[in-house]
Amino acid sequence: MLKKILIAVGVIVALPFIAALFVANEYHVERTVTINKPLPSVFNYIKYLKNQDNFSKWANIDPAMTKSYRGTDAEPGFVSAWQSDHPEVGHGEQEIIKLVENQRIDYELRFLTPFESTSPAFMITEENGDKTTVTWGFSGRLNYPMNLLIAVMDFENAIGNDLQVGLDNLKVILEQ
Repeated sequence: MLKKILIAVGVIVALPFIAALFVANEYHVERTVTINKPLPSVFNYIKYLKNQDNFSKWANIDPAMTKSYRGTDAEPGFVSAWQSDHPEVGHGEQEIIKLVENQRIDYELRFLTPFESTSPAFMITEENGDKTTVTWGFSGRLNYPMNLLIAVMDFENAIGNDLQVGLDNLKVILEQ
């Protein structure tokens, strides 16, 4: 009887690890908004990483977070770092990796706490008549066995909703 109980416990403990072998380890989320402003004026605002403090949901979760900056904003190599005791914010930094004027900005997000990871993100602008479409995207990777979280958490909605809040805030700011 004890042997059967130990085997059952072993199987229960092993199942998540076995399942994680078959779960994707990467995810990608993006959201879009159309802003009633011409492309150059929209891009000129979003290319400054410090401006994310005005519209990003994550930048506004903890008003007491400490922020620091290195480099020249709106240029590759510029780094915006944050540190917070709030569990949803943690400690990390974001760097502008590449900037194509009036088209695209690529970032690298480096999270240090509460978990360590590096993720690419981007913002793309497209002219739409006298309006501008802005797409904000984020990709992530969870290594085995943490990739099991991709199967049980809805990253598309969790991160996507936060991106959409930021884009909606951006639209309000730029259309004032």
